[in-house]
Amino acid sequence: MTGVQAVVARSDHHFSRHTHDQFGIGVIESGAQKSASGRGPVEAGPGDVITVNPGEVHDGAPIGDGGRFWQMLYFDPDVITGAVADIRQGQPGEFEFADPVLRQPPQAATMRQLFAEMIAEQAGAELRRQELLLTLLAEVMREAPEPKAVPRGVRAARERIDDDPTEAVSLADLAGLAGINQFQLLRAFDKAIGLTPHAYLIQLRVELARKLIAGGAGLAEAALSSGFADQSHMTRIFTRSFGLSPRIYAVSIRSRQTSSGPC
Repeated sequence: MTGVQAVVARSDHHFSRHTHDQFGIGVIESGAQKSASGRGPVEAGPGDVITVNPGEVHDGAPIGDGGRFWQMLYFDPDVITGAVADIRQGQPGEFEFADPVLRQPPQAATMRQLFAEMIAEQAGAELRRQELLLTLLAEVMREAPEPKAVPRGVRAARERIDDDPTEAVSLADLAGLAGINQFQLLRAFDKAIGLTPHAYLIQLRVELARKLIAGGAGLAEAALSSGFADQSHMTRIFTRSFGLSPRIYAVSIRSRQTSSGPC
């Protein structure tokens, strides 16, 4: 299925605060973790379904010494919004996962089936994948609470970063757009977005680098094209954000494309 990335990980890595530009849903198979989420701090253990929304600030740390093992599917936003529109029978409206952790065995079972179908080298599996995706979303959907309003000044600063995250920008530039002083912007941005302006900028750059690498760009090219000073700088940030180096990520992408084609 186009627009879907399957990830299997066993790790004791402590992920710092970061975001993704995709929807993510997965299952903790063993071990446990604690994490920040858009709904506050949460914990997840074996059999729990975990979710994340595009732009949602989160982190992750193992509980105990054994690390944790999980399998995760990341969906481009248009894949999820298209499926949700079908479920809602064309009714408009935004969608996000309302629960960062779900503890219903049927949801975990459906997620495992969908994951298995996504990675299977099987002709004619597209129909089954689409059925399972719709079933899973229908199982986990509930109305999310209204998101917190982002102050207009912070919104202006964020839009400036969003417009071109590869371009250098100063805190003074952003504060001028927001109409407040630099310290006020720093505090307000972190409170509203969950990241400082610099951390938010870096997250956009590392997501851009991930997309470029997945699309076949070389590591040095991806680093420069996404706004990093050099490849080593990108590698440090990439590894801290995703728990694996860009080189290993590139190899895994190539291997998956060669062995099974796009999922």
